[in-house]
Amino acid sequence: MAIRPKTEITMRVSATGQTHARSQVRVRDVFSVIDEPAERGGTNLGLTPTETLMSSLIGCTNVISKRIAHGMGVKMGEMKVELSATFDRRGTMLMEDVEHPFSNVVMDIDVETDATPEQLEAIKVDLEKYCPVAKVFRNSGITITENWTTRPYSGECH
Repeated sequence: MAIRPKTEITMRVSATGQTHARSQVRVRDVFSVIDEPAERGGTNLGLTPTETLMSSLIGCTNVISKRIAHGMGVKMGEMKVELSATFDRRGTMLMEDVEHPFSNVVMDIDVETDATPEQLEAIKVDLEKYCPVAKVFRNSGITITENWTTRPYSGECH
């Protein structure tokens, strides 16, 4: 008898706001700090909330791309991502309500792979379908531009 994986789960995250700028977050048995830089009254011990948000897009892109590639029999090694985002900070500065604080995200993605150009295109199409973080971004009105470059696969999984 095959075991069916759960398709819907309840994610649990807890946090303690330690100061006005710093939160200690716990997920499973992992702790993380979200903080502001010193110039904004924080202690610079972690990523800001918005940096955490953008980092989650990079992490999801890495995980889902490699899952898709694996399922296709394509090898993917090291992935380097450089992200830039247009961020309207008027909301965070309490100046005015900003409906869409992020309008545009550009990711330059450089990956080691043995994928053919056709396989890479299929990976990109499936990534847009299956990356939950990118779906939330796109469905909220954020444009994500992905610029992919490839390097020959080195034979090491990273």
